[in-house]
Amino acid sequence: MTRTVPKTEPVWIALVCLSDSFRSAVTQVAAELGADVLEWAPATAETPPPGVAVVLVLAGGEEGPALDLLGDLRESGAPVFVVGAAADHRLAATALQRGAGDYFVLPEDLDLLRRSLERELREARGRREAARFAEHERRATGFETILGRSAALQRTLGLAARVAPHGDVTVLIGGETGTGKELLARAIHYASPRAAAPFVDINCAAIPAGLIESELFGHERGAFTGATATKPGLFEMAHGGTLLLDEVADMPLETQGKIVRVLQEQTFERVGGATRVEVDVRVIASTNRDLAEEMQGGRFRQDLFYRLNVVPIRMPSLRERREDIPLLLDHFMRRSAEISGLPARTIGPDALAWLQAYDWPGNVRQLRNVVDWLLIMVPGEPGEAIRADMLPPDIGSIAPSPIRGNDGLEMMSLPLREAREVFERRYLDAQVSRFGGNISKTAAFIGMERSALHRKLRALGITSSDRAERGEG
Repeated sequence: MTRTVPKTEPVWIALVCLSDSFRSAVTQVAAELGADVLEWAPATAETPPPGVAVVLVLAGGEEGPALDLLGDLRESGAPVFVVGAAADHRLAATALQRGAGDYFVLPEDLDLLRRSLERELREARGRREAARFAEHERRATGFETILGRSAALQRTLGLAARVAPHGDVTVLIGGETGTGKELLARAIHYASPRAAAPFVDINCAAIPAGLIESELFGHERGAFTGATATKPGLFEMAHGGTLLLDEVADMPLETQGKIVRVLQEQTFERVGGATRVEVDVRVIASTNRDLAEEMQGGRFRQDLFYRLNVVPIRMPSLRERREDIPLLLDHFMRRSAEISGLPARTIGPDALAWLQAYDWPGNVRQLRNVVDWLLIMVPGEPGEAIRADMLPPDIGSIAPSPIRGNDGLEMMSLPLREAREVFERRYLDAQVSRFGGNISKTAAFIGMERSALHRKLRALGITSSDRAERGEG
C-alpha cells in the first residue's frame, strides 16, 4: 500500500478499515481536529509511524482478524483505539487485553471518541515539538560542538558519551572555572534518553542561602511572606529530564542533606508543605573545587559526595590542551565577527605562539573574551594579522610560564622559527618529564604518534641522556 506522510503536519491518524462503516465519521472528526487520516502500514524509513491514535474499525463478525493486528499497531508506539458497532463487552475486554487504549461504540460514543482523539493529538504534537527542540539543542550543544582534538579533551568526551545513554546515572563534573562544565552537562543530557524532557540548571553560588530551597523544591502558598501562590521548584520543572546543580560546593549544608534524600527517594516536600512530591530526575552536579578538601573542612557532606560521585568526569583546563587553542581562536573569531558585524581578523604567528604559551587562568571563557576584545579594540586594515604587541594588556604584559629557553633568551625577541623551536623544546621536555620519560604515555597525552614524537625529540635535541641526567627512564 502506497502512502505519503504529510510534510506540514507530522501528527496523523492511521486508520485500519476492514469495512467502510465508520470511515467517514472518523475522517470527519480528524478533519475537525486538524489531522490527516491515512491507511496504516508498517513503518519504513520513508513512512514513519503515526504520532497519535491508531483507530481500528471493526465490522460485525470480522473482529478476529482485526484484533490480530493490535500487536503490530502497538509496536508503532501510538495509542490504539478500537471502534465497533455494538456494545460487546467480550470484544471490548479482548481489545483492551491485547493493548488497545479504549473501545468505542458508534454512533453513541462519537463525542467521547472526538475528545479522546483531541487529547491524544495534543499530547502527540507536544511530544513532536519536544523532540524537534531536543534535536535542535543536540545540534547546538552536543558533543560535536565541544571543540578540540587534544587527547585530554577526547578522553573526557569519550567518558561522557559512554555515560550519557544511561539516563538514571548521576554524574559529577569537575574542572576549573571557564572550562565548559555546563556545556558538557548539556551534551550529556541531549545524548540521553531524557533529551526530549527539560534540561534545568541552577547556579548554587548565585542563589542566597535563604532562597535556594524554595528554588529547588518550590513552596506552598503562605509558606513565607510574599508566597502568594504555590510555586513548583526546579526539581518539578526538570521532571523526566535533567537537573544541573552548578557549583554544588556552594550549596548550604542543610540543603545538601535534603538533596541526599531526593537522590535516594526521588521525592521531596515543597517549602511549607506536607505532601510529598514524586519526580523522575537525573542529577548532574559540577564544581570547580576539590570536594575531598571541602569534606575534610566540614563544608561538604560526605553522603552527598558519594551520591553525586557515581561517574566523575573532569574537564581539562586550557593549559592542558594548548594544541586546541588555534581551533578555538578561529571558531571564536568567526562567531564574534558574525555577531558584531565586523570583519574577522587573523592571528599572526607571533601572537599565536604567545597565546599558546599563556596559562589561561580563566580557560576557554577567558580566551573567548580575548577574541571579542581583539575584534573590537584592535584597529587594523582588512586582512592585517594581529601581532603579539596588539594583545590585551592583561595578556601581553604577563609573561607565560614557558617563555624562556634554556639559554635565557626571551622568546618574543627571537625570530618566529627559533621561538617556536624554543617553545616546542620546553613544552615537550616538560611533558616527557611529567610522564617519567615514558614516550608512549607522553605521545598519547599530547596526541602524537610514538614514532613521530621520537623524531621530534631528536630534531629538538632532547635525548635519552638528557632525561637520564634527571634520573628518568
